Amino acid sequence: MKQKLEELLEQAIDTLKTEGVLDNELSPKIAVERVKDAQHGDFATNLAMVLAKPAKSNPRQLAEKIVSAVPSDATISKIDIAGPGFINFFINPDAQFEVVKQIHQAGKQYGLSAIGEGKKVQVEFVSANPTGPLHVGHGRGAAYGSAVADLLEAVGFEVEREYYVNDAGRQMDILATSIWLRYLQACGEPVEFPSNGYRGQYVIDTADKLHQKIDNEYRSPADLVMEDIAADEAQGGDKEAHIDALIDRCKTLLGDTQYRDLFQVGLKEILDDIKIDLEQFGVNFQIWFSERMLMDKGDVAEALERLQEAGYLYQQDGATWFASSRMGDEKDRVVVRENGQTTYFASDIAYHMNKLDRGYDQIINIWGADHHGYIPRVKAAMQALGADQSKLKVLLVQFAVLYRGAEKVQMSTRSGEFVTLRELRDEVGKDAARFFYVMRKSEQHMDFDLQLATSQSNDNPVYYVQYAHARVCSVFRQLTEKNLQRDLSLGMDNLPLLTAEHESAILTTLSKYPEILQRAAVQYEPHQLIHYLRDLANQFHTYYNAHQFLVDDDGMRNARLNLIEAVKKVLANGLELLKINAPEAM
Repeated sequence: MKQKLEELLEQAIDTLKTEGVLDNELSPKIAVERVKDAQHGDFATNLAMVLAKPAKSNPRQLAEKIVSAVPSDATISKIDIAGPGFINFFINPDAQFEVVKQIHQAGKQYGLSAIGEGKKVQVEFVSANPTGPLHVGHGRGAAYGSAVADLLEAVGFEVEREYYVNDAGRQMDILATSIWLRYLQACGEPVEFPSNGYRGQYVIDTADKLHQKIDNEYRSPADLVMEDIAADEAQGGDKEAHIDALIDRCKTLLGDTQYRDLFQVGLKEILDDIKIDLEQFGVNFQIWFSERMLMDKGDVAEALERLQEAGYLYQQDGATWFASSRMGDEKDRVVVRENGQTTYFASDIAYHMNKLDRGYDQIINIWGADHHGYIPRVKAAMQALGADQSKLKVLLVQFAVLYRGAEKVQMSTRSGEFVTLRELRDEVGKDAARFFYVMRKSEQHMDFDLQLATSQSNDNPVYYVQYAHARVCSVFRQLTEKNLQRDLSLGMDNLPLLTAEHESAILTTLSKYPEILQRAAVQYEPHQLIHYLRDLANQFHTYYNAHQFLVDDDGMRNARLNLIEAVKKVLANGLELLKINAPEAM
């Protein structure tokens, strides 16, 4: 209905342009909202007040002209003008039943729209370092990013989902060295594992596979490996200096070719595992973008050259600095260190330059909340590269905190003490995990209640919504069991019989679904869809408990069956958008 009113108002504006009342160049954004107070109708718009100034007209007088130009429509019983120029629409009570027909006709297309106008949007999310399996903290970003991308696609945007693979830098060197040391242990060498290495079982498993494949090809004596290595933390040394020395020793003893092969073994093993994990979680990416590719193609050098030509780089204390403070950052940033090595930030500048060059209309980065301070410097870089900062939207996600009873589970990839996303899925299931992850605003703190997520009770929100869908299916099974006939056309003809309070509430909620999808998409808030589905499920359960559906009266029975089937279709559509199953029996 909201969309229909907007279309009628658009026709009214076109009429006023033709009559010369409004300038042909005017292209107002028409917004129709539901009215909270029924005395003021069902819907309202402030269009006359928006147009009053450019039209050089009194807003109330302009409202009168707009109302006169609105085409007559049977769904509208009355149009009023209130206050300084609000236009209020009163909807014909019989029009509320149209939504049932729309849902049955549209099926899976109900609620979808084209407001995105095919604009290209890139959504980059998860992008966890490929140094270990995804843990439950990464899961929230995965579920949220996937839902945001799918919602944008549902309302007409062209969306590309991208994972930025941080396959360069020190953390990957620590991973490669950790695998090599575990490999040496598998060879029988008594090397002591560093406190700052990656300690998870996955490192041992990767090293064992490597040993089975190449035997002793990468083996070096423990004494040679550890000779003159800086002391580790347990021996009173610096753990960072210790691991850096081991990285250098690993590279020296293996040589460039073997070290590169070892590096690639670790990267491929973990990245392949991440891809499988995400796919089984209902998350798919069109692009896996390699950080190393930026360097190999010379993008980092090109980005710095562009900044240099634009006058944003300077030399100080032997390093090269980006003058990001000139564009709102709290201080300038180093992009090339004194030793000539580029920084992580230099790679990030090149990555965003690459995104800009790909011609997206909107770039969306979904980051952990701990990256909040990183936003101004990235936006500064985009501005320095000649782009509008508003082209980049950064959405922050708080990591979910997992509890086992009253004990908080620690999650550290380096120590290996973490619960993986796969383990969470095995325990609570994909549906519950995805539902819980997007149930709140992304920037809000979240405690993941394992016990609640696995309970089959009305307190479990995903169970409650799925059970509503299954309950509708059970009604139609009962219809068959009782040898009663279903007549879809008769049901449509008798929809005006649905006058009960529960039925009116459901009809209103069903009509809101397209609005919810649009709002959830453009505001990047999939939790709005979750809340909608919970409300609709609650209304259906209440309706189910208060009324009989398979009544003797053919007209009433078929009207109610049409209504609850519409509920089922909308529940299924919403759950499918969230990559959550809509079971037919529970």
